[in-house]
Amino acid sequence: MAQTEQYLEAEDLHPIDLVESIAAHHDWEFDRVGEDQIAMAVEGQWRSYAITLAWSDYDETLRLICTFEMEPPDESLPRLFEALNLANDQCWAGCFTYWREQRLMVYRYGLVLAGGQYAGPGQIDTLIRSAVLSCERYYPAFQLVCWGGEAPEKALKVAIAEAYGRA
Repeated sequence: MAQTEQYLEAEDLHPIDLVESIAAHHDWEFDRVGEDQIAMAVEGQWRSYAITLAWSDYDETLRLICTFEMEPPDESLPRLFEALNLANDQCWAGCFTYWREQRLMVYRYGLVLAGGQYAGPGQIDTLIRSAVLSCERYYPAFQLVCWGGEAPEKALKVAIAEAYGRA
């Protein structure tokens, strides 16, 4: 039986329960922070990513935040912000931002499930994998901009090729 076939009645399960099952299936480290939130670590090719998924009953949204530490020199921040804008132009699902105070690069996505919709395990697994793959794809470009002194346009050409990680 496939992982996703276990949940034929996925609409009856809380989205974070599904995420917990998926994390356990992949042997990812995770911590159920609360009824509506889970945090996990997923190993990629370039680094480990901290992923948090949280369910909001208020707006019926499953929010994903995937972060990794990044402490660019202050003088490279304008180039980094330009690179983020260019990367976001290429990302159709999700976007990057930099949380300067926390020194974190962030990829975030909100899956709206309004009107009684539900996300199945395959969709949630794809959501997590897509976040990691996006981070893997753009990580080298962000590094080149911050520490290699590359122009954002040139650095982003590195991200055109598909990344290969272990999400």
